[in-house]
Amino acid sequence: MRLTVALALALAACGGVASQAEDQPVIRADGRAIDGDTVSFDVRLYGADAFEKRQMCRNTDGCWPCGKAAQDYASKLLKAGSSTIRLTSKQSYGRPIGTIEIDGQDLGESMIAAGLAVPATSYLRDDPARAQRYVAAYEFAEARRVGAHAGAFINPAKWRRGERLSCESRSRDRQER
Repeated sequence: MRLTVALALALAACGGVASQAEDQPVIRADGRAIDGDTVSFDVRLYGADAFEKRQMCRNTDGCWPCGKAAQDYASKLLKAGSSTIRLTSKQSYGRPIGTIEIDGQDLGESMIAAGLAVPATSYLRDDPARAQRYVAAYEFAEARRVGAHAGAFINPAKWRRGERLSCESRSRDRQER
């Protein structure tokens, strides 16, 4: 999840503000400059594993780009309101892990309820209430056959390890010809 963070360079010059900033938690992340005073860095969602950008799922019409749908849905939600980011002390793939709430709604839970992510409950052992909410959101999506639950999908973790749906392999082969 890419988030934009404005740098307040002028505040760093103020002694009182600088000492307060030293008391704040520090995160390590690879950043990119958007412009001279705005940077962007990635945060991985805590406890939710969304379909990968190039991942395909299958429904009655064949393969469809569920990974792109997940990206588009997250983007739409992020643009719709004000985000609150709470970082954990953990990292994954060199990126900080955190929860994101948009106007009070948990982004990970929303992605799971839309059928565009799966709960990663093994990472939520220290947050059983969130794990329960995420499992309930998954069961909600599954019962209503929304998103990837309208057909077949490969769990995102397995997809990253190379597993593919048969329709995905055929569509990739056609594109390479």
